[in-house]
Amino acid sequence: MKLLVIAVGNRMPKWVEAAVSEYQKRFPRELKLEFREIAPERRDGRGSEARAMELEAKQILSALPKRCHVVALDERGKQYSSEELAKRVEAWESSGCDIALVVGGPNGLTDEVRSRADELWSLSRLTLPHPLVRVFLAETLYRAWSISAGLPYHRA
Repeated sequence: MKLLVIAVGNRMPKWVEAAVSEYQKRFPRELKLEFREIAPERRDGRGSEARAMELEAKQILSALPKRCHVVALDERGKQYSSEELAKRVEAWESSGCDIALVVGGPNGLTDEVRSRADELWSLSRLTLPHPLVRVFLAETLYRAWSISAGLPYHRA
């Protein structure tokens, strides 16, 4: 199974790339964590937010693999404990589908992207900067997998 993170934003700082790479290396061969970046659209502050979100949505939707389970990261989504997320990851693995996790731009996701999603997941009620979301997501997914695998990484 592949965990594909489709995220609006590019040119992440080196510390983000290093941290994400570290977690990617920890996953087993049969569970790959990949990132696909969507270039953010220009926002000039004069009503361009909605237009930028629509253009980003088109890119997100076209980047989704044909057959995958789509999980949109959204503030309205379900929140999980690490143990609950481990059970979700197990369910994703048993589905036989790749999982596409979608991270929107600065203004979030459009209704069109949210309606395409099979589920909504909220990482936190806090607002997180986009570079940190990538690291947080990589670590959280690794932690969930390690719980399922019975590794000592997670110490509850």
